Amino acid sequence: MSGSDELLTCLARDRGRDLVAYAYLFTGDLAAAQDLVQDAFVKVFGRFRTGFDATSAEAYTRCTIASLYIDGYRRRRRYAGLEHLLIEPETREQDDAAALDVRAALAVLSRQERACVVLRFFADRTVAEVARELNLAEGTVKRYLSNATHKLETRLGPLAPPPGETVDVLPAAGRVGGR
Repeated sequence: MSGSDELLTCLARDRGRDLVAYAYLFTGDLAAAQDLVQDAFVKVFGRFRTGFDATSAEAYTRCTIASLYIDGYRRRRRYAGLEHLLIEPETREQDDAAALDVRAALAVLSRQERACVVLRFFADRTVAEVARELNLAEGTVKRYLSNATHKLETRLGPLAPPPGETVDVLPAAGRVGGR
């Protein structure tokens, strides 16, 4: 077995579940998430690469998962009118209550909002990076994130801001004017 084959085997065995969970955040469908991870493995490991270690291989695979989803999203957008004829709902495996709550909350988002949320908060991308990856204006990404945050907060409660971002806090009642 070559080094690339061993690395793929180890990555699939040791991190496969986490990669499928990451892909599921994009797709909202377990079977589609598994297919997305498999497609990413084929793309990443389909040709010999040198200098890969376990960490860089996983990072590269995660980037490939996002890219494949975005490319697929663009294709699906063209055929959105026929999608309901082609896709049947999948049964989802049982997980802990918090994960189910997050999945249910993500399911109410539009595809654009979901892609922005996953890239921004789960893939830890900046607004500018999300805009570039989705081929959108930064203002559009901010609008999708704002809309999605409001929808998620109605289902999950108040969300903490991303690391490094501040939240404007209004002064407490009775303290307006510096008293």
